[in-house]
Amino acid sequence: MKIKNIPKLVVSILICQSAGIVGSIFTSSSVQTWYAELQLPVFAPPGWFIGIVWIILYTLMGISLYLVWDKGLRNKRVKNSLYLFGLQLILNAVWSFLFFGLRSPFLGLIEIVFLWVFILLTILKFYKISRTAAWLLVPYIVWVSIALMLNFSIWWLNPI
Repeated sequence: MKIKNIPKLVVSILICQSAGIVGSIFTSSSVQTWYAELQLPVFAPPGWFIGIVWIILYTLMGISLYLVWDKGLRNKRVKNSLYLFGLQLILNAVWSFLFFGLRSPFLGLIEIVFLWVFILLTILKFYKISRTAAWLLVPYIVWVSIALMLNFSIWWLNPI
């Protein structure tokens, strides 16, 4: 991986970290109250661990974004891939709003399925442009797969 444009790399990482910041606005208000009262499955990771993982994942996502963006916006394939990336990033933040902000595991569950699909589509599109960019998103889809199972379990264990 060759970094030719450090400012573009920094902007790419900041864009992704910003999605995490937006999501944390909704998360922070519910983690110590509503979420703490829920019945959680045995495989639920501790909150501090989740935060660290997301910081790493948003950084990997930013590097992935940079690798594709750096191929040039004049390329239609790049442009379409970046739109798809942006959509999945928005869906990422929306999940926090639905699950934590609205305190709705059911709406979060429906939305996270869409998020997972759009991450997969992004990986497939990125692979055609930069294999490294695509592989950098694999930990993200793995983590969202775990989050999907966790979301489902919370919905199942906490009928409302």
